[in-house]
Amino acid sequence: MGPALPDDVSFDQLDSDVRDELLSLPKSLAEVVGRHMVAAGRLLDEEPERAYEHAAFARRRASRMGVVRESAGIAAYTVGKWQEALSDLRAARRMTGRDDFLAVIADCERGLGRPERALEIVRDPAAADLPTESRIELRIVAAGARRDLGQPEAAVVELQVPELKERRARPWVARLFYAYADACLEVGRRKDAREYFARASSVDRESLTDADERLAEMEGVQIVDVGEDVVWTDAEDLFTGEEPERSDESPGVSDQSASSAAGEDEEGGADAADYSRARASSDPDGDDVTEHASGSPGGPASVPQTGHERSAAVGTERDAGSPEEDAGTGS
Repeated sequence: MGPALPDDVSFDQLDSDVRDELLSLPKSLAEVVGRHMVAAGRLLDEEPERAYEHAAFARRRASRMGVVRESAGIAAYTVGKWQEALSDLRAARRMTGRDDFLAVIADCERGLGRPERALEIVRDPAAADLPTESRIELRIVAAGARRDLGQPEAAVVELQVPELKERRARPWVARLFYAYADACLEVGRRKDAREYFARASSVDRESLTDADERLAEMEGVQIVDVGEDVVWTDAEDLFTGEEPERSDESPGVSDQSASSAAGEDEEGGADAADYSRARASSDPDGDDVTEHASGSPGGPASVPQTGHERSAAVGTERDAGSPEEDAGTGS
């Protein structure tokens, strides 16, 4: 007996390509496996342990299906079962021929304490043909692996990609900016860290990072909710009984690239209004983001232990991705 399925979970909720692949199984088995994959995808973010139970059950019933191994591998990854995830994702890569989950595979190697293997996967020739988001995730994982190896300067270099000048609000952009800021901060490049933490804050519409908090920590200010807005204020303002000042001025535009000001460290403190303006600089429609006033930071994020944010919901609408088997780098 597998885990209980919600009544509203149906086979038809699967992506059509996944349904077609599962229908190579006997119909009744395909229905059962598919419904557990839908449940796993639905629960992945909020209840990852339960999602794992559903995905693991589907795997036991149909372990020779690439999409099922993909679902099981991602679910195992979200709960930190690195070896299991690695095995399933490698198998899925072999079965499906897709390379979209190279970053997850590399991150699993990091989770197992093998950063050198993670870097080998990053150098896989297939990485060059990945979509931009997947390539950026690989770079974030590579930066994490460099830091694992005690090479913080090399971690910064791993993230110096053209996409650091990206202006659109996309989840992978926020993660790249955050990761770069974090790496810069570790090597003492506080000016770049401030710039890219603020850029990450501006484009992070889905709250994938804690860029606001990191920026506040750097500048010794606190974040205060005022209605539906978030403003920056000096810590002592909290005790004056007065509402912190907010500015409606338009932010200045700074198009400083990540590589400029390398090695420079500007400790100068921008006031609370500067940060309020930096937050307000993002385009409300989410398409184009004005770059921050000088003094803002941003950089790469780290998930599980690197930077891979949980992949798309397992078993439901698959983006352009599926687990891949890492031929030649595994244990």
